[in-house]
Amino acid sequence: MFRSSNPMLSRMESPVQVLEGAPMTVKGTINKTFVMLLIAAVSALAVVYEAMMGYADKMMMVMGIALFAGLGAGIVTAFVPKLAKFLAPVYAFAEGVLLAGLSLMFEAKFPGIVVQAVAGTFLAFFVMLVLYRTGVIRATAKFRATIMSALFTIMILYLINLVGPFFNFTIPFISGYSKMGIVFSLIVVVVASLSLILDFDFIEQAEKNLLPKDFEWYGAFGLMVTLVWLYVEILQLLARLRND
Repeated sequence: MFRSSNPMLSRMESPVQVLEGAPMTVKGTINKTFVMLLIAAVSALAVVYEAMMGYADKMMMVMGIALFAGLGAGIVTAFVPKLAKFLAPVYAFAEGVLLAGLSLMFEAKFPGIVVQAVAGTFLAFFVMLVLYRTGVIRATAKFRATIMSALFTIMILYLINLVGPFFNFTIPFISGYSKMGIVFSLIVVVVASLSLILDFDFIEQAEKNLLPKDFEWYGAFGLMVTLVWLYVEILQLLARLRND
């Protein structure tokens, strides 16, 4: 039995043996992850181009559509993994649009922050990959439980902060730019980075357990979810550091 900290990957709690055809591989999952990143990059560049051409109203409409498309594709894929090969590219395209819009807003206020956030995201990814491959950090049961607990706590805090304004309440260190906010962002970035370890472990164990070839898209989708989260959190951390 294996489980990832990623809420998308964690639905696969038990091995599924291949009945026919070739099994999924780590290499195949990596290739599909690159495809999803490329799709996200293309949609992000399209949004940036629209913004540079002065079509702000059109950009906002597209971002609204992308929000619902990405959310829908993500939820359906989480519950129906076999549809990942169809919906993972949709999710990647939608996230590219949304991240581009978010990045433009941060870049307007903090010039150069997007390049730093992108570099920080990929640096965290490769550091975690090296630590995982060398065995410095292992996805043990204790490690998994710790990350899952941290994730659950973060999700609860974000949920409270999301619905709080309806009751005239917010959590200052989540919404603001205080020193506590910086500490909170740093903790979340660390948790998001360590979540990659469990994603790597899931993909490796999935190969060993001979999951169907189509699950390469599911593994790539789950990894993409973590990378998107990590990028957003690093962006937020850098903004808080700049504003401090």
